[in-house]
Amino acid sequence: MSYQTSKIFTAIGLLAVVGVIGCSQESVPVAEAGTLSIEANGEDFVRQGFTTKDGWQISFDHVYVTLDSVKAYQTEPPFDPQQSDTLNAKTEVSLDQPTTIDLAVGSEPIEVGKLDAPAGRYNALSWQMVAALSGAAQGYPIMMVGSASKDGETIDFSLKLSEELSFTCGDFIGDERKGFVNSGESADVEATFHFDHLFGDAEAPAEDAINTGALGFDPLAVLAENGQLDIDSAALKTRLSDADHQKLMEILPSLGHVGEGHCEETTLTTSS
Repeated sequence: MSYQTSKIFTAIGLLAVVGVIGCSQESVPVAEAGTLSIEANGEDFVRQGFTTKDGWQISFDHVYVTLDSVKAYQTEPPFDPQQSDTLNAKTEVSLDQPTTIDLAVGSEPIEVGKLDAPAGRYNALSWQMVAALSGAAQGYPIMMVGSASKDGETIDFSLKLSEELSFTCGDFIGDERKGFVNSGESADVEATFHFDHLFGDAEAPAEDAINTGALGFDPLAVLAENGQLDIDSAALKTRLSDADHQKLMEILPSLGHVGEGHCEETTLTTSS
């Protein structure tokens, strides 16, 4: 073989190797994906009922909440709402359609929606609570329907709250870790609602913060007529005492959590 011919074959071989390397690089996916389920959980307080700090046995038929602009994030550094950190998102996925769910249904958290999501750890969650566009809760971000019983008296209630709220939360805190999306696999994150903050909990000590900060049901019970209480935010503003109404307004932004993890809360709109 001549020297010139050898150079030609060598050049062809090098081109072939470069071509193989190039094809190999192009075939690697940019971001491997899995599935992320967004869930909402009212916990057993809502699903099974409980006794308030002032002794009313509460049973819920429906607890409607409407969630919008739900976003899950991979953040670095981890977002800590109690430190007023800036949320630095490396990856973000979202549900943009308002969805009304009934937290009182079933025995498990309710799926709000499911997303294709790049693999990684989703360690922050945010959402807004907005007025339902249709259905039983139309016009209200939160609607609670149920009954309360104490000392032989039963009150059927419908509490319709028009305050719109926004929550930006850090990592889920609970018995299990959440938000780990692996390629081709499923994971979940959870918006948790603590309605015991509103009514208190008879199983906790009276001096516990869950009770000292709660409204309880007594202030609502005195507004009932003939065992019925159908009331909205505007009426609560005028019929509750100023102190009780202020307490209610302070409680509502604390309803949202991620398990036991805390959120940065904002009231978007209030009753007129």
